Amino acid sequence: MLGNKSISQGVEKTFRFSGSHNQNSREAEVGVSYHELFVSPSPVFTGVQRTFEEAEYVILGAPLDVTSTYRSGSRFAPLTIREASLNIESYSFRAGIDVEDLKIHDLGDLHIAGEVDETLKRLELVTKDILRAKKMPVIIGGEHTITLGIMRGIGEKVALVSFDAHLDMRSEYTGRTVSHTTFMRRISEQINPEKILEIGTRAACKEELDYAKKSNIQFLTVQQIRKDGVERTTEKIETLLADYEKIYLTIDMDVLDPAFAPAVQNPEPDGLDVHVFLDLLCQVCDHRMIAFDLVEVAPHYDNGITAIQAAKTIFEALCQVEKAKKG
Repeated sequence: MLGNKSISQGVEKTFRFSGSHNQNSREAEVGVSYHELFVSPSPVFTGVQRTFEEAEYVILGAPLDVTSTYRSGSRFAPLTIREASLNIESYSFRAGIDVEDLKIHDLGDLHIAGEVDETLKRLELVTKDILRAKKMPVIIGGEHTITLGIMRGIGEKVALVSFDAHLDMRSEYTGRTVSHTTFMRRISEQINPEKILEIGTRAACKEELDYAKKSNIQFLTVQQIRKDGVERTTEKIETLLADYEKIYLTIDMDVLDPAFAPAVQNPEPDGLDVHVFLDLLCQVCDHRMIAFDLVEVAPHYDNGITAIQAAKTIFEALCQVEKAKKG
């Protein structure tokens, strides 16, 4: 009954916002924000909920699962990762901070539309809402296509850092020009962020490699990371990002080897170990980070391991940002 109530409330607000009558238009103008219009409540990440007004970090589920080309099921990830977050310890030994002490508000899940473009537009508007309120959006997908919508809400004045097995720079795939296989190319072409850096790469086609070279998009392969080691790789990342004032981070859980994260939509062998991934992640998560997302978990392909890894990853990222803010 609670779920039905939430849906009906969302439908009511949608009609109020999009109605053609003057009264409806006036109602939209005087106080329905996009995050009220397009989002419904769900179980709370970490189990500790601050009000939206006092929060510094805002969790948003984005269960888009439409363009998947191998496995599907990422629409179940936001709920499953929230459940995992309730059942692992919240203290970060890496940061020396307990995530429960952070000011976090969980908005709930974005209302997914029938059309991908409409969902991305809603995500763009909600992202702008959160940033306008001077809070950090933390978006849990869903497929990786959501990053395109979020980046449209953020704009070009940012360095985009992606942990991912794939480059996701095809021009089109199976007839789609906007999908989890093409979104990074669309970001490069349409938004043109100050920098794109991909970390953990080990799966690409020739078309993507050619485009990355032509567009001066840098990527660090798993093979190079192993050869250089964590310390040298973190120094390289620091150098590559030194000139940028803002960072947006996107994490595809397939960056990890399937031994550690089997329940992803496009698993690729020969991935990163968990400790190497977290060491590199901590290098990126500093005071410049303005938002991040985590995507591509398909929970029903394992017994909960990948969702736990995802929740732990979000904990560590948030705690590192909080540590950097405190100086």
